[in-house]
This record gives sequence, structure tokens and C-alpha cells, in this order.
Amino acid sequence: MLDAAIRLLAERPDAGMAAVAASAGVTRQTVYAHFGTRDALLNAVADRITDQAMAAMDEAEENGGTALDTLLRLQDIGWRLFESNPVLLQLGSTRSAADADRARHEPVADRLTRLIERGQASGEFDPAPPATWLVAAVIALGHAAGDEVGADRMSVREAATWQRAATLALLGVGPRKPGP
Repeated sequence: MLDAAIRLLAERPDAGMAAVAASAGVTRQTVYAHFGTRDALLNAVADRITDQAMAAMDEAEENGGTALDTLLRLQDIGWRLFESNPVLLQLGSTRSAADADRARHEPVADRLTRLIERGQASGEFDPAPPATWLVAAVIALGHAAGDEVGADRMSVREAATWQRAATLALLGVGPRKPGP
């Protein structure tokens, strides 16, 4: 059911529970029995997409390279998932949605902290700011870029390009070739 919802919502982010049920080959009541509300379904979809992101991040980190190259690969992965799952823009702004979003970010933040600490130790990144602060700022940049896409003020490509530029500046890295 969840896989069907992810596929359908990637094509039609506004699809309702009845359409999800039809896509999954079950009744609407079955979908409601598992998820209760559309918000609960969207949170389950976001959790699944986060799991996919973490698996892709594992693979990206296994490819080695500098901390900077790895960080940029991770951002590219995030944008590809964001672009292929526009339903992520619909996640609610309720307190429970914010709590769920924070919980989803914890493993990502832990990974980024280790990566930034590695980059600081190797001299790739400015060693002065605390890594945890840099991670919070990098995540906030990603959210700001996503908000710009959601508000139709930037394309995904533009937002990814500017997020990358801002991240490099934040980390104290000189300009690099633009764009993912």
C-alpha cells in the first residue's frame, strides 16, 4: 500500500485516499485502517522516502572521496528525491508534523555532523564554527531552498545551485562549478 502511495503521489501529489486505495488495489477503508488520515499517510510516505535517502547516502559515502565531494553528493541525492517526490512539499506544518520532521532529520544531522567534522579536521572546511551549528545551517538552507521551489519562485535546478553556493560559502570553501 505504501509503495503504491509513493508511486501515485510522485505523479499526483494531491491524490486522495480513494485514489491511493485504487492504486494499491485495496478499499479506501483499508487505507484508513492503516493510516487513519491523509496526514498520517503523508508522514509514512516521508518516512519511507527518508529510508531511501539514507540508503542512497550510505552508498554515496562508500564511494569515498573528500568530505566536500561527499557532502555535495549527499545534497544531489536529496534534490533527486525531492524532485521525484513532490508530495514532500505537502507535509503539514502542525506540531506533530514538525516533530516527525525533526525525528527524520536526526540520522541525517548525525551523518552530516561526522562529515563536517571530517572536513574540518582535514582542512577542507572552516574549523572555527561548531560542526553542529554548520549542520543546522546546512539543513536550514535546504529547507529554504525547498520552500522557494514550493512557492514557485525557483526551479529545482536553481534552488539546488543556490543551495550549493550558500553551503560552500557557509563552510568557507571557495567557489566551485555551479549546479548538481
